[in-house]
Amino acid sequence: MNPSLGTQQGWLRPLAAMLLVQVTSAFLSRLVPTIAPVLQDERGISESLIGYLAGFATIGSIVFLLAGGPMMRRLGPVRSLQWGLVASGAGVALIAAPQIAALFVGMVLVGIGYGPSAPAGTDVLQRYAPARHRSLIFSIKQAGVPLGGVIAGLALPAIVTAFGWQYCLVFAAIVVAACILAVQPIRGSIDAGRDKSQTMSFSAFLSWSNIMAPLRTVFATPAVARIGMTGSTLAITQGAWFAFMVTFLVSEAGLTLTQAGLLFAVMQATGIPGRILLGYIADRAQSGRVTLMLVGIVSALTSLGLVFVKPGLPMPLLIAFFAIAGVTVSSWNGVQLAEVARLSPREALQDTSSGATVLIFLGYVVGPAGFALLQQLSGSYAPGLIAIAVFALAGSAVLAKTR
Repeated sequence: MNPSLGTQQGWLRPLAAMLLVQVTSAFLSRLVPTIAPVLQDERGISESLIGYLAGFATIGSIVFLLAGGPMMRRLGPVRSLQWGLVASGAGVALIAAPQIAALFVGMVLVGIGYGPSAPAGTDVLQRYAPARHRSLIFSIKQAGVPLGGVIAGLALPAIVTAFGWQYCLVFAAIVVAACILAVQPIRGSIDAGRDKSQTMSFSAFLSWSNIMAPLRTVFATPAVARIGMTGSTLAITQGAWFAFMVTFLVSEAGLTLTQAGLLFAVMQATGIPGRILLGYIADRAQSGRVTLMLVGIVSALTSLGLVFVKPGLPMPLLIAFFAIAGVTVSSWNGVQLAEVARLSPREALQDTSSGATVLIFLGYVVGPAGFALLQQLSGSYAPGLIAIAVFALAGSAVLAKTR
């Protein structure tokens, strides 16, 4: 533990800082999707283009996770997170430009800025988190993802209504500056061990060895590889839920868009305490692996439960079901990252965390795309729901082979 951060609160300040950055990064990543209806009206942007923009943000994150190792080694985790916030803020600012191309560049920058949140946050928390509370602490940090989404959903529409969408950009700039200043006091202590000899040239970032290092380190340790693959399978399920839930509820369950949006918000909201709950359970059970195995099983069962969602079901029952889904489908991330950190060699932790997160992001891409293909080919949601349930179970089966 770093004595400069204090002994009693040695992990509280790093956790608070990482949580704040996670909330801010998630908020910035949700800004464009949240104000998308206004952009559609003012810029003539189609709904499909909004989907492509979200995809470009994911590409940006994957690019950083694969190539950003030299930056984190040279600057340290906290400074890397601060520069990530600057990149995301710049990406959001490009929304003000009238050219459509600027939107795509902006979303890539938002994705690049989001990229350091997993590896840098993991590096910090693994150093300071007590082993007996590791999963809980990681899960509290990851609860910042849905919390950032909730803040975006509450604050941005109100700002648009009162002042106009341009003031959302001003609000975002203030949030970025405040977050960067808030985490600066711990930067000196946490980043003290950064490698000042690490070069930051184009060749250092783009060399094949550097790009492949994250995935290579994940698969170098079989136990880490299994945890990483489980994260990917759970992300396939989660990504499909998030991408198609509202559409499914409107077309299959006969709900209005407002009702479907309410259920989606319920699922997002319960994901906040859900992540903390699963982290607590993993620590109490002293096994993140077993917790993730059980999550895979209940996630599969919850996905199969959607097959029985039909018109006429009472709204309180649907609210209860999707509140449970917020825990079973979307609250596993903190436990998974904590297991990656626990099993990874310390000297390779940043690369391992980056590689495991790349596998998760690939799941977020494959899940919605595969689900859409099955729905298009069959004309029904049932095959897709069965498929994502099978993937969730496959993740549990992979972990069953790990001691």
